[in-house]
Amino acid sequence: MRTSAAPNSDALDAGSAPYQSSRFSRYDASPELGVEYEAARVHNASRRDGGIWPLTARAQQQPKVPTIGFLGAGTSSVWSQWTAAFVQRLRELGWVEGRTVTIEYRWAEGRPERYIRLKVDVIATVGSAVPATMQVTSTIPIVFAIAVDPFGTGLVASLAKPGGNVTGLSTQTVELPGKRIELLRAVLPDLHRLAVLANISYPGAVHEAAEVKAVAQKLDIEIEMLEIRRAEDIAPAFEKLKSGVQAIYVCPDALINTNIARINILALGARLPTIHAFREFLGTGGLMSYGAKNTDLFRRAADLVDKILKGAKPADLPVEQPTTFELVVNLTTARALGITIPEAFLLRADEVIE
Repeated sequence: MRTSAAPNSDALDAGSAPYQSSRFSRYDASPELGVEYEAARVHNASRRDGGIWPLTARAQQQPKVPTIGFLGAGTSSVWSQWTAAFVQRLRELGWVEGRTVTIEYRWAEGRPERYIRLKVDVIATVGSAVPATMQVTSTIPIVFAIAVDPFGTGLVASLAKPGGNVTGLSTQTVELPGKRIELLRAVLPDLHRLAVLANISYPGAVHEAAEVKAVAQKLDIEIEMLEIRRAEDIAPAFEKLKSGVQAIYVCPDALINTNIARINILALGARLPTIHAFREFLGTGGLMSYGAKNTDLFRRAADLVDKILKGAKPADLPVEQPTTFELVVNLTTARALGITIPEAFLLRADEVIE
């Protein structure tokens, strides 16, 4: 499938507020947010057996509308497609925002320490935000839509039996780093030096970087690590790039997510192609992505939230793993970098952006 290049999304404005939140009927960013769902006041009265009975008692017997805390690790603009998929799936399951369920949105913009306490029935987020969330609560169910290594990073006791109050979907697979390097080599046959950009304060990114190194060593590819811990480290990391680096492997996490436009712009300025895990990271100049379709993962996360709202326990819900992956190529970026993508390679792609 070929699509037109999307406008660059603004993933750089972190804002000055300690934590951004908003109240909106669906998933668009909005300047205001309420905190609680209020049932409509009942002003009528009913006659029964010749007397007037206020309907207050009847109103109090109505079932409580559950609240979902949606904790976005990045910004609302970067997450818009994923949030939309989550909300749409909830609607299909009968959870209509503002009617049968309330959703409280919070945006950490790559800084999970911004999370605050929410009085909710279940929390939906991603793996990089779970550790900070677990520090706030050990009882409220937590569902992550994406996590690189939920077992290795201690989010769950095991994939089959998570235990505790956390479950979700894992994108971990030992084949993915090798597959991405294989795809890079198909476009750059003489690839022998690869930079790896990773937030080393996130265990999942550290784990993925280690897997990339292991695969590269077998292929005689030299690895140069670009280690970051905060947004301010990104530009200096690019300035330290050694000559001879031919491409950049980007390990995803909340910090990368929030600053993806800056990363892609710096890579283009250095005339270096990038490979990403998510299709959404290509709109600002990434070359290609290979990984699970995140909108599908967020829909599955909504399924898990549905089960929990209906009484299931996270400890009893196995962590799921994707079975299908998509290859997306940004032909506009390839042309800008002077890279010729073989037609046979383009035919393999699930989507070509041009």
